[in-house]
Amino acid sequence: MDLTGKNILITGASRGIGRGCALEMAAAGANIGVNFRSHPEEAEETAAEIRKLGRQATLHRCDVADQSAVEAMVADFVKEHGRIDGYVSNAAYSDRETMVDAKMDGFKRTIDVSMWGAFFGVRASAQQMIQQGQGGAILVVSSPHAYLPIPTAMAYNMAKAAIDHMARTAAIELARHRIRVNILHPGWIDTPGERKFFSDEQLAQGAEGIPWGRMGTPEEMGRLARFMMSSDCDYMTGSTVLMDGGITLPWWSKREEGKQ
Repeated sequence: MDLTGKNILITGASRGIGRGCALEMAAAGANIGVNFRSHPEEAEETAAEIRKLGRQATLHRCDVADQSAVEAMVADFVKEHGRIDGYVSNAAYSDRETMVDAKMDGFKRTIDVSMWGAFFGVRASAQQMIQQGQGGAILVVSSPHAYLPIPTAMAYNMAKAAIDHMARTAAIELARHRIRVNILHPGWIDTPGERKFFSDEQLAQGAEGIPWGRMGTPEEMGRLARFMMSSDCDYMTGSTVLMDGGITLPWWSKREEGKQ
């Protein structure tokens, strides 16, 4: 899973899964672009950790819902690093309300960041990779929300379903340019984003219901993402990889001890 000398731009990399990806990929030898919007201190901390690993880290403050800003971010990253070899679309936003009660500003913001933001980044990075003519790798961090109709998360469900199809279509279109596009579906991961909705007690209780008996960690997602971005996965494109501790298995899959 060697990424030595690769230059990878990761959105939403100041914390959570994005941070996990950034640190794991830096540990494998990559130089990292740390995108963030509203957590500058945490972005600086992530960059500092990357530099401790002996890799280059650049900070890119950008709202991924702004197409021109995303295109400028990719251009700035290339100016700093010389080229872009990989792009991880991770930034997301979600409000949780039922459809009939949803405040439409939050609903639209969820779509703008989680769907359009993913598209803008994939498009801009792919354009640059095509121009470079050396191939590349793109990873779209999606979610089982793409096919599970989780109540109170309609906008997020819609966005994730859309970016799954986007990524698979991009994989077909970009194969001739030797640009791989894959999808990562994390399960229930202990991130600041989840703590926006649940207390420590609720998270602990919920984790007990997962077949594997715990929530996942950003570091685990980062290790899988590192593998998917590496040349070890050269023959993988258009694939969706699920790592969820069994949470999407049928409800009866978690057996009580001693029972069949």
